[in-house]
Amino acid sequence: MGIEIERKFLIDFNKIKDFDDKYYIKQGYILNSKEKVVRVRVTDNKCFLTIKGQNIGMTRPEFEYEIPRYEAEQMLDTMCSDVLEKTRYIFSIFCDVWEIDEFHGDNKGLIVAEVEVPSEDYNLTLPKWIVEEVTNDTKYYNNNLIKNPYKDWRNNDTRRSR
Repeated sequence: MGIEIERKFLIDFNKIKDFDDKYYIKQGYILNSKEKVVRVRVTDNKCFLTIKGQNIGMTRPEFEYEIPRYEAEQMLDTMCSDVLEKTRYIFSIFCDVWEIDEFHGDNKGLIVAEVEVPSEDYNLTLPKWIVEEVTNDTKYYNNNLIKNPYKDWRNNDTRRSR
């Protein structure tokens, strides 16, 4: 079984100087429940169908399959009522690969860094641009940002990305 162990952080985006890569992501949810998520994602050069199970701590089952662009776009158009858009920046530091998501649309202003780790007790070295860990705060999960976008709660959040 495929698994994902991921940590999420709010960051100070202004402290990051260079990136290894950058690309645009458009994703929608075919199924979006607490127990499971089925997502279709279109990037600049690849498309994926992803199935994720329920989190237990930082760990959850994940299965991801590359699919043809025309199928991904058709799924987005016909099966996904809401779509999330973001720019992803890839940043490697301390032997870890960080994915920094700058959200657009109703989630504009939110910037979240994610890093996949090999185990929940992995000794992660945090870069200087980390502000706060939000791994256990479900409102920062992409599938929840579809239902409850950042624009609806950002003014009440004192832990905002900078």
